[in-house]
Amino acid sequence: MQKRQKYSSGTKWESVVGYSRALRLGNRIFVTGTTATDVNGNIVGAGDAYAQTVQAIKNIERALRALDANLEHVVRTRMFVTDISRWEEYGRAHGEFFRKIMPATSMIEISKLIDPGMLIEIEADAEV
Repeated sequence: MQKRQKYSSGTKWESVVGYSRALRLGNRIFVTGTTATDVNGNIVGAGDAYAQTVQAIKNIERALRALDANLEHVVRTRMFVTDISRWEEYGRAHGEFFRKIMPATSMIEISKLIDPGMLIEIEADAEV
């Protein structure tokens, strides 16, 4: 059986809901749905779809680095957005980080996230 390495960002939701921000199992890393929050849990980029996407990806990058990986290892992202009409803003930020990596991706409109100020949540899978 492979050893599980877990990374916690320390948010209150992780212990309440019972999940890890990221989990490494062998060569695979799974990053939980990640939003645009700072280290204190405050939303970054209020009302700004581009800024929130950038922050969410930076948070994903932090989780990957904690598990000895980086964005170049990402093979799939899933973007859950509250307003698909803003796809160009989300997409521009995603492209700035992933244009050369070209992971498989999805952008899916959802009705809302846990906080009304959150516009996007991103999941990432990586292979090291």
